Amino acid sequence: MPTPLMGLLLLLSGAAAPACLLVIVSLLRNRPRSLPGIVGTAALLFGFSATAVYCYGWFSVTLGGPFPALCEDMNASGAPLTSLRQDFWPLRNACVYGDGSTVEHLAASIGVLVQVSAGLAAALACAAAFLSRRRRPADTG
Repeated sequence: MPTPLMGLLLLLSGAAAPACLLVIVSLLRNRPRSLPGIVGTAALLFGFSATAVYCYGWFSVTLGGPFPALCEDMNASGAPLTSLRQDFWPLRNACVYGDGSTVEHLAASIGVLVQVSAGLAAALACAAAFLSRRRRPADTG
């Protein structure tokens, strides 16, 4: 993906996540409480959070940061550095050595946070749809 598009996505999702949180708080404070609305907004919150964290990780992989400078020419066992690997899914920067070992420089917690947030968003979206369908009276015709 082009960098400006990812930057725009990061800005939008970074602004939308707190907005979703404010909507959830206002829905909880005012009556009547719409459970499908609260669950649906929570799904949006987790979805935007997953997008923001992924974009942050994407930028750290793309821009490299101090990554190439952190790779040693030889690892502790004496194997030479053979290549640098940058993957966008799962997000990671890695130094690959001749003996097959790798040293990663992007925390795995970013990938876990993206996957958990996206999974929660999907589960909550399904729950909101189920609750919304359940509240409607059955059409008898």
